Amino acid sequence: MPNLAWITHLTRRISPPPESRPRIRWAALALLLLFPWVLMGARGAADAMLVGVAVLFLVDCAVGRDWRRLLTPWSIVAALFWLWSLACSALHGGTGPIVQTLAASRFFVFVAALETWVLADKRSRQALHGMIILAALWVAGECWQQYLFGTNVFGQERFPDGALSGPFTRPRAGPIYLELFFPAFLPGLLTLSMQPKRAYRVLALLLLGLAVGTMVLIGQRMPTVLLAFGLCVTALIYKRFRLPVVLAIIAAGALLALTPILSPPTFQKLVLHFSDQMQHFWMTDYGMIFARSAAMVQAHPWFGLGWDGYRNHCMDAAYLIQPSWLPPGDPTSANGCTIHPHNYWMQIGTMAGLPGMVLFATLVGLWLWRIAGRGAYRYNGVLGAILVFTIMVFWPIASTTSLVTLPNAGFIFMMIGWGLAEAAGEAAATDGPMDQTKAA
Repeated sequence: MPNLAWITHLTRRISPPPESRPRIRWAALALLLLFPWVLMGARGAADAMLVGVAVLFLVDCAVGRDWRRLLTPWSIVAALFWLWSLACSALHGGTGPIVQTLAASRFFVFVAALETWVLADKRSRQALHGMIILAALWVAGECWQQYLFGTNVFGQERFPDGALSGPFTRPRAGPIYLELFFPAFLPGLLTLSMQPKRAYRVLALLLLGLAVGTMVLIGQRMPTVLLAFGLCVTALIYKRFRLPVVLAIIAAGALLALTPILSPPTFQKLVLHFSDQMQHFWMTDYGMIFARSAAMVQAHPWFGLGWDGYRNHCMDAAYLIQPSWLPPGDPTSANGCTIHPHNYWMQIGTMAGLPGMVLFATLVGLWLWRIAGRGAYRYNGVLGAILVFTIMVFWPIASTTSLVTLPNAGFIFMMIGWGLAEAAGEAAATDGPMDQTKAA
């Protein structure tokens, strides 16, 4: 294994005193604390807030003449990925793709701002955690209200296909609840499950079962599958949490078996429709979308097709073929086209080719190494939760929304920035007594 200690040494030298220019930082923190709530209801306003945090960070760097906070190992790889994507957009696209690629830099600046500045102190991270918990409880509570009483607080009924929409007008509760689930609930559940008193461990099991059962009743396929995957990752990381995870999954399976009685539309969608899709995957819309994007990457392996290349060239005759290494499908169907490839890695591949995928995989690897590298996740539940979240989000075998549009991008990059800040806080802290949760 290569010696990567130099990365820790370099990142420890990043010294952004939170007290410097406090008014600028407080303004950025206020935007960040409101950010999860605005993300759920006003995408344009949330994007403006994300940009606001990034701009305030750059202003602080300029005023203090300290740009070292932008020079971390991951940010260097992010810059290479962004420059490569920009070159691909310039090669294949017009002004629009170039401008969109330029604007995508805001996500990486936002992550750097959270890691080294906005969340540089523990109190700020705790405040964000509180907001994430409240947001997750709000979504879950509205789903239960809609299930038990027929409408949410706004008087909206569940979606026509049976999915619980929670506080939203469309079936968005599943993806958003999934993105909030682990950072919101896992730290507290880990703490409870590792207490010596049995009552606390039983409480942790009941709360975990309630939280997982909420996702089952929401009735959206991919969020439910990814939640189960995230729980399995959690069980691998935390030995003493394995029994609660197994029991929670068994309970979720029992609840799913009861959905023909409790919620027939949920059974139809989660069991019958999902099973049929898996049996005939390559003839479904998702199979056709994957095949179309794979044909694009196969035709342009080095430079992809630039920003939004999949959407802009989806019906070009050159890509209406089924790659020979895939099972037979319907490559000429218009159902193979949509606004994005529904997979982060295929989205990057169609945009920036295989080199772009390699660069982005390296970036994700550095994020994971930074979050997990010192092993602090063993006793820091927030780090553990964000480690699970990051593995789950970037797991390649999944159907996803777009990586670079809000609200999805906002949640992903916010969680990563938070995790990096938490890891930096642990790295900067002096070694001292660790609480009993370290026995995980």
